[in-house]
Amino acid sequence: MAHLELAQKENFLETRQNLENRLIFGSYPDVVQLPTAEEQTDYLKGLVNAYLLKDILMFEQVRYSHKMLQLLQLVAYQVGQEVSFEELSKALQIDRNTVERYLDLFSKVFIIFRIGGYSKNLRKEVTKSSKWYFFDNGIRNGLINNFAPISQRQDIGALWENYLASERVKYNTYTRTFPYTYFWRTYDQQELDWLELKNEQLSAYEFKWNDSKVKFPKAFVEAYPDAKTNWINRDNYTDFLTGVI
Repeated sequence: MAHLELAQKENFLETRQNLENRLIFGSYPDVVQLPTAEEQTDYLKGLVNAYLLKDILMFEQVRYSHKMLQLLQLVAYQVGQEVSFEELSKALQIDRNTVERYLDLFSKVFIIFRIGGYSKNLRKEVTKSSKWYFFDNGIRNGLINNFAPISQRQDIGALWENYLASERVKYNTYTRTFPYTYFWRTYDQQELDWLELKNEQLSAYEFKWNDSKVKFPKAFVEAYPDAKTNWINRDNYTDFLTGVI
């Protein structure tokens, strides 16, 4: 379920109270109705094993199904980071074309989605890399078998980024907005999490779980002076998920 759908069933305070649960257990319809974290954990473990391992892998008659699971797990650990097909190929000991084919399959069944790097004005901008996100945080956490609470997580930045990215994609789909989406990075490590381009208007977003102020990269501001810039945190994230900003 998307944030837009859940917002019709809960008030603003409930949405805020449920945020950490959504980061850990996601928002599959059956999951959000379960009353305890233990039940949500059991459901997601069963969903990963039944849906990912049996239905998809057997339906596609993949010869090395365990490699597909390992691939998804590697991608899950790299949420919010640039993913190299070559590195995945070496880690799994399968060829690059197979890696790309598997990722394409998982995209077609709405488990993961890809964004590429944006470049227009600077030679030092990264364009050939990709980032991959999961459509649901619960599936991502199920793949790495980590349902620990936020207070015990070392990957809160990845959880936050995946949640915001996936919910923004759902919003854009439901409202038929369909902007082009990218990340932005230079070879000297200046970066922004999320860019959208629509009707020649570029909007840039930086995602932060904490309340520290964000200073947008000088190289980006100088290269794209007409771009809109926004910092998304826990105070204004619902505006991002509903297209207000």
